[in-house]
Order: sequence, then C-alpha cells, then structure tokens
Amino acid sequence: MFTASDIDQISQRGSSVAEIEKQISHFKKGFPFMQLVKPAVKADGITVLKGTMADELIEKFNEQIEAGIAPVKFVPASGAASRMFQSLFAFAENCVDNDQAVQLLADGSHKNVAHFFERLTDFTFFSEIEKGLNGVKDENGRLKYVEIIDYLLSPKGLNYGFLPKGLLLFHSYREGGRTPAEEHMVEGALYGADKEGNVQLHFTVSPEHLAYFRNKIAEKANVFEPLFGVKYHISFSEQKPSTDTIAVGADNEPFRTTDGKLFFRPGGHGALLENLNDIDADLIFVKNIDNVVPDRLKEETVRYKKALAGLLFTYRERIFHYLKILQRPASAVSDHQIAEIVNFAEDELCIIPAESLYYTEKAELMQYLRGKLDRPIRVCGMVKNEGEPGGGPFWAVNPDGTISLQVVESSQIEMQEARQQAIAQAATHFNPVDLVCGVRNYKGEKFDLLQYSDPETGFISHKSKDGKPLKAQELPGLWNGAMSDWITLFVEVPAITFNPVKTVNDLLRDVHQPE
Repeated sequence: MFTASDIDQISQRGSSVAEIEKQISHFKKGFPFMQLVKPAVKADGITVLKGTMADELIEKFNEQIEAGIAPVKFVPASGAASRMFQSLFAFAENCVDNDQAVQLLADGSHKNVAHFFERLTDFTFFSEIEKGLNGVKDENGRLKYVEIIDYLLSPKGLNYGFLPKGLLLFHSYREGGRTPAEEHMVEGALYGADKEGNVQLHFTVSPEHLAYFRNKIAEKANVFEPLFGVKYHISFSEQKPSTDTIAVGADNEPFRTTDGKLFFRPGGHGALLENLNDIDADLIFVKNIDNVVPDRLKEETVRYKKALAGLLFTYRERIFHYLKILQRPASAVSDHQIAEIVNFAEDELCIIPAESLYYTEKAELMQYLRGKLDRPIRVCGMVKNEGEPGGGPFWAVNPDGTISLQVVESSQIEMQEARQQAIAQAATHFNPVDLVCGVRNYKGEKFDLLQYSDPETGFISHKSKDGKPLKAQELPGLWNGAMSDWITLFVEVPAITFNPVKTVNDLLRDVHQPE
C-alpha cells in the first residue's frame, strides 16, 4: 500500500506505518457505538453540592495549596477564529459594493449579519474599527458595510479571520479591551496560584499564532503581576504532527495530493491528549479558551473551580488509602476491608463490575480493585443542557464489560436504535465545561495518560480537498474517548460558568457585555 517515499513521509511526521494502517482499518470497519445504560442525572451519577459542601471543599483546596500543591492551568487555544465569522465571510462573498450590501440586508436573507451591524457599537473591537477606518459611516450616513467586514477580517485591519480566538477582543473595561488569553491569565491568578504566588499557565497553540500569543502575554504579565501579586510562568505547545490522521478516498485507499503525497489532517482536539500528557503537575485545570466572562461575573467560576479541585483531593486521599491496603498480601486484608472498598468503587466512584465479584477469589478481586482505583482522576463540572448541541454524561458499558460514568458525544450514539435514542434524549446535562485532573498515582508518579484512552472511540467525517471528496478521521475526543479509562466524577455547576463564544454575535449576550 505504501511506497518507500510514503514510509519516509510517515516517519518524518513522527508516526509509524503500523499506526497509519490501524487508522485505515478504522475507515474500513468504522467505529463501534457506545452502549448507553442510562443518562447520568442528579443523585444518580451527578453530584450536587448542597448546603455548606462547596465551602468545605474550597477549604480543602486551600489547605492543599498551603501544603505545597502547585496547579497548572491548561488551556486549549489552537486554531483560527475564522468559524466565528462564517456569516460575515459568506455575506462579503456576495457583496461587490455597499449598495449591494444594503440590498442584501434589506431582503432578510442575512439576519445574523444584520444583527451584527445593528449592535456594532456593542462589540469591544468597535473602537478599533472606527479608529482604523476614520469613522464607520460614509458621506451619506450609511455604515461602510463592506469596508467594516474587510477591516475586521483581513490583514488590512484587525485580521480576525486569521488570528486565534484567544487573541480577539472580547470584553470591555475602563482601562481597555481584554482578550480571552488575558481573561485566562486573570483566572489563573484567582484560583491557580501556589502558596508562593506562582501561576503556571499552559496554552496549546498553532505554530502560526505562537509569536502573537507570546507578545500579548508578555505585555499583559507586566500589568497583571503587580495587580494580583503573582508571578506568571507561561508555557506553550503545539499539536504534534504525529497526531495527524491519514485521509482516504471513497474506496478507503489513502488520499493523495496533486503531487502524489499522502494527505494528513489534524486529529481533532483529542490530539491534545499528547500535550496534556507532557504536563507533570499535582493538579491540572482544563478549560476551553472561549469560555470566559468579565471580572464582574468571575466569582462563581473561581468558587466552583476551587470546589471541584477540593472534591478531587478528597476522593484522591481515600483512593490512595485504599490502594495502599490493596498492595498487601490477600491474607493481610480482611473481608470487611474488601467490602468497604467494593462499596466505595460502586457507590461513590460509580464503577459497576461486569458481574458480581463477591464469588471470586480474594486475590482476583483485589487485582480488579487495584486496576480500577489506580488510574487518573477527573472531576467534571457539568451544566444543565439548555439546548446546546453535543454530547453529555451517561452511564455506559466499557470494553471490559464494566459500567462507569462516561462523557459521550452524539456521534458515538446509535440513534437508529430506539432505546439508545431514548436514553440520549433523557440526558439533562451537557458536556463538561470544566475539568480538574489528578494525573499522579499513590506513589507520586505521573500516569502515562495515553494508556487510558480508548482508540475505538474515534469519529469519521466527510470533507474535500482540491475539489475531490475524502474521509477524515478524528482521534478520540479529549473529554470523551481520550479519557474514557479515567476515574470520572460529575458535579453540577451553575450555568454562569459556561459561556462559550462560537459565533461573533455570542459576544452580544449579556454575560459578555459591560454592566
């Protein structure tokens, strides 16, 4: 299937022929659907922090910080923001001049663009456009529709069609506009500092955007460090070429470019598992670049970040305690202790064995429990689903026959099967908006996170290249398949902690506007 030149190309990308052949086999046989058992809901898979629980967990977090725990805040920030402006790009393609723009907006066919211009002055970047164009209206008092879009998106002006989402002006303050990257720096100061005031932030970025990030962050560190009394330690990484996946044609044979080379595509956000795996820390906060709010609304975000971390520490202590017991010879562990650990795994960690283990040999049962407890831990902040597309939290069957809590994307669900569809539709919560990760074992050693991913949870999509159709493959998503073999805990968090910006008009929502 592969020529000597192909093998050289594969090798230079840091991959292997065996891995590429495995990817091609996935195209041929497809990926299996997840088997859902039931949705994870409040009091049945999703924990609700009632009464003083949140305060107690925050105190636990603070104690761990004082004891020397050093968190890292991990922010996926790769990719251009071009998808935010799809409606503006499409509109501009149909506009020769301003007169045509006026006609198109009048006929009602571009409602999102019309809304954009109606609220133009409410965008933080408006002042930059106004300054750059020396006013936004022509001599007839009409908005310079075509010029405004061109200045906003092209290199002639703000270049927002190229820049990453993390470097766009999102929020307005008295002292000026702030980008998502800056908002994450502020968040880091509010909940990510160690007892010495060191804040470790890690951004995953695209190579073409790295210099832009470095410049912005160096500039703002000088402002935020004295303001919050912290010291930033900021690092960057890029998605590894080895995580790109091969594309194939309709015949499942490798797709080739016009020069005869194999064609590879980015493997989706699941590829960032490699980047996360390179982080060695006591605790890792994970949060998407576009999920930020102005300072006036940060209190709940900070509160629940600390509470989720406190919950992780609480459970981790118990897990480590039980693992130390399970390292003893079977003869040195009582039946009562075994029963206690089994109940903990089932009732609190929501790990249900494939079949009753009470009738197995003690040594075999202890081996099973060690395998289930000695894994990375993630605490996931879940919000109620208000109609957002995507997956959610479920009880699902694992490859080894056990049942556990899983984040499952809609593409992983067999919607043609009536029962699976009914379970999916009964879900009450959305994909995790926050992740707090514990990636060290009870001996203090870092887990190899790549060993806890399920390669059978990828996804196939249909794309095109040079006018020819192709099939692309995404790696197991970072929240779902890439972490499928982690200990997973779901916790309900307030809706205010989830404020993604998927389109430019999302910035007009009240949560992204000044008071």
